[in-house]
Order: sequence, then structure tokens, then C-alpha cells
Amino acid sequence: MRSNTKATAVTFDGVTKAFGSVVAVDNISFTIEAVTLVTLLGPSGCGKTTTLRLIAGLEMVTGGRVLIGETDVTRTPATERDVSMVFQSYALFPHMTVLENVAYGLHVSGLAKAEAQARAEDGLDLVGLKGYGARLPSELSGGQQQRVAVARALVLEPQVLLFDEPLSNLDAKLRRRVREEIRELQQNLGTTSVYVTHDQEEALAVSDRIIVMKNAAIAQQGTPRELYEEPANTFVATFIGDANLVNVEIIEVHGEWASVRIGSIDKTLPSRGLKAGVAKAAIRPEALLLSPQPSVDGMASGVLKATYLGSHMEYTVDSPLGELFVIDSRMAQAIPVGATVSVRLADQGVTLIRE
Repeated sequence: MRSNTKATAVTFDGVTKAFGSVVAVDNISFTIEAVTLVTLLGPSGCGKTTTLRLIAGLEMVTGGRVLIGETDVTRTPATERDVSMVFQSYALFPHMTVLENVAYGLHVSGLAKAEAQARAEDGLDLVGLKGYGARLPSELSGGQQQRVAVARALVLEPQVLLFDEPLSNLDAKLRRRVREEIRELQQNLGTTSVYVTHDQEEALAVSDRIIVMKNAAIAQQGTPRELYEEPANTFVATFIGDANLVNVEIIEVHGEWASVRIGSIDKTLPSRGLKAGVAKAAIRPEALLLSPQPSVDGMASGVLKATYLGSHMEYTVDSPLGELFVIDSRMAQAIPVGATVSVRLADQGVTLIRE
């Protein structure tokens, strides 16, 4: 299968979707650039799946415009939009073989049987299922069924490929492997892809950009690194990874930098438009450094909990800032409950929160 030369951008311009008095999507605007994978991320009920269905044409907007490339598809039905969707449930036909499932959309679009079969076989080869065409879906594992659903969508060579929680039915190890396969396929084929999930780790792993949604609106959008290191508000800080939210004092601001007092520690941080006074900061668990020895640039704290998790230790410490959650990769130096430690701050992972 060749690289997708039809891949194009998706634009939402002030889009609203209401179901009666319930507003599912509230005046949102964004652009998904061609040949990128963008994830709509958020908790259940935030509007992410409705947004995906508005791209597909499975729901029609109440207000605003939807564009695919330069074409306004706001009132275009789903059957006339050049998009394909991979559903959470896979939606494979149980009475058809794997090859017949993959070729189904090609047959419906009027492609000759021989060409449809050849493209379907190419699609199966692409997702690592060459030789599986004669099997029934029931003879495949969950991960294999998901790959069949991806192949069925890919062979149509759509302008936009949509994924609706595609990995939610898979176990944790298989989710990691299949998400890597989806990302590799998207990059190799150059498709524009929109991916919906509530799993933050999944979003960070597969995305060029992430749109975080809350209560039918966009809370923040940006690259995975931007969202993790520069969360716009407390919701994003706590939804994208773990974060300790603490009260701090901004002593003074010098342009883009601020002198900040965090407990007994003084630190220089990006000011993010804030002024001197009381503020909040988000501290990532891995940015808290524990030492059994007292330190002049640390805060004396007590270890309340210590949990061994194979690849790292997790601690809860009682500090002058309150209880803090700490992730520490130093397995050989585990600290016992009840010990007194000094808590220092790493150079990265501490951010002022702009409410």
C-alpha cells in the first residue's frame, strides 16, 4: 500500500453540538494538520467522542463549521466524507472471513473484485496478518481483530483516519504493542489521524499533538511535552500524569522569569504571565528528589508510605508543603517508612499554574 497522498487537514471553526438542552461540544476551534496524529483526550462525558463523530459526519453540528482540507463538510453526510473509522468494538462481520472483512468497503465503493482482494491482501500484509485472510474473526485474538479493523479502514485510503478508543478492549501489554503498531503505520503511510482515548499514557505515546477536553470545551492543546511540562491549569496538570499541586509565593517577576519560594526552597521558574503574590505550582512526582542526608536546599520530611513497584519506588512524604507523592527509580536505595529525608526539587518538572 502506498503513502496516502490524499491526507489533509481537519478544521473546527466555532463548532457546537447540542442534544436538546445538553451541550456536548461547546464552541470549540482547532486545526489538525495534514499527516499528523492528534489525540482527543479527556474523561468520560467531556465531548471527545462526539467531536470525533462530528468529523465523521455521524453527528451534525448545531453551530459552526467543519472543514476537511479546504472543503466545508458541515452539512455533508457521512457517506460522502472521505474518512474511515476504527471502532472500539472492531465491528467485524462474524460470518465473513478476515479477507472479506477487509475488502468489504472496497466492494461497496464499486471496486472490481480482483482489485479489491489484492488491496485487501496488501492491507493485511501491512498490519502483519499476511496469510490470515481465510480465517474467521472468531479465530483471531483481540489484538489481531483490532489489526483487521485497522486494515479495513486503511485500504480505503481515506483523507482522514479516525480511531475511537481502539485499544480499550485489550490487556495492558497488548495495548502497548498495538499502539506502537498504529503509530508506526500512521507515520509510514502519512495519514491524517484523529485518535480518541481517556488513557493519558496512550495519548502521550502516539500523538503529535493532544487536545485535552473538559466539560465540552478545550482545556488545552499542544504537543505531549508542552502539556506535560507546561500545563495551563490544575485540571491539565493532574489529568496528564500525576502532579503535586502546592501553594507557593512569587517573590518577584523579571519579564519571563519569576523568583518563587516553594516551602523553604527558592527557585527561578518561567513566570507564565503571573505577578508577584500567592500562586500555585505543579510538581511532578519524579521532580522530587529524596535524600537521607540533610540538605541546605531541601525540606525536612517524613516518609509515610513506601511502595515497591518493580521498576520504581513510590513514596508519600509529609513535608512543609503537605503530603507529596514521589516516584524514585533508585531501587537499591529504598527508604523505609518512618525515615526522615530531605526533599529537593529537580531542575525540570516544577511549573507555575496559570489559572
